[in-house]
Amino acid sequence: MARPATPGSVIVPDWHESAQGKEYLACVLRKGRRRVFGLLERPVLPPPVAIDTASYKIFVSGKSGVGKTALVAKLAGLEVPVVHHETTGIQTTVVFWPAKLQASNRVVMFRFEFWDCGESALKKFEHMLPACKENADAFLFLFSFTDRASFEDLPGQLAQVAGEAPGVVRMVIGSKFDQYVHTDVPERDLAAFRQAWPLPLLRVKSVPGRRLADGRTLDGRAGLADVAYVLNGLADQLWQQDQAAAGLLPAPGGRPAPEAAGS
Repeated sequence: MARPATPGSVIVPDWHESAQGKEYLACVLRKGRRRVFGLLERPVLPPPVAIDTASYKIFVSGKSGVGKTALVAKLAGLEVPVVHHETTGIQTTVVFWPAKLQASNRVVMFRFEFWDCGESALKKFEHMLPACKENADAFLFLFSFTDRASFEDLPGQLAQVAGEAPGVVRMVIGSKFDQYVHTDVPERDLAAFRQAWPLPLLRVKSVPGRRLADGRTLDGRAGLADVAYVLNGLADQLWQQDQAAAGLLPAPGGRPAPEAAGS
């Protein structure tokens, strides 16, 4: 049964699970695995299903160790690092995601270019943060449910990174939600934060990705299903922001911020 659309959403939920959605998703898969795309590469679709591409730059912000690199790896269908190593510079990762629009039934290929930079590098090199913020379309602010300090750092991150960028989409993601029984961030604190900052808030798990029959290779289609709610959430916010900038929709800041958790 199809999941009902979030009020105000412009993306058809669970379309990726339909026969048509799976046809489009095939272009980002190869032999059951996710395809890896370079900055200048793009999926190839047969002429009958050729679609427009909407490209966006997304800066991933958060304290060291909250799971920025792990989140991007999960979204891209890559192996999540088992041991934490801080990103030494700026790392860019491209993810393609097809989605269907509610109003027109048109399919759009969203191209997300994620920018991830280690906290130490941002502090050491003054040019890093401006480079990550330049021409960004969205900021993802991460905290870990197992790290209270990363949650308390969110207001400072929001002010430092997004304070002078009112036209940029802002979303908050809580990582390691599967360890919620050991959480340092109780529900009452989340509710208080969302009252002060009415932003979309998603929760992601840090469980290992599902494997193909060989037991080693990541299952590309299953991995897409696991992160679809994050990619759809990004596509929804960014498309609405574009439509609002063009005067075709009300500004997204006036509607309730959705909250979602990983399956």
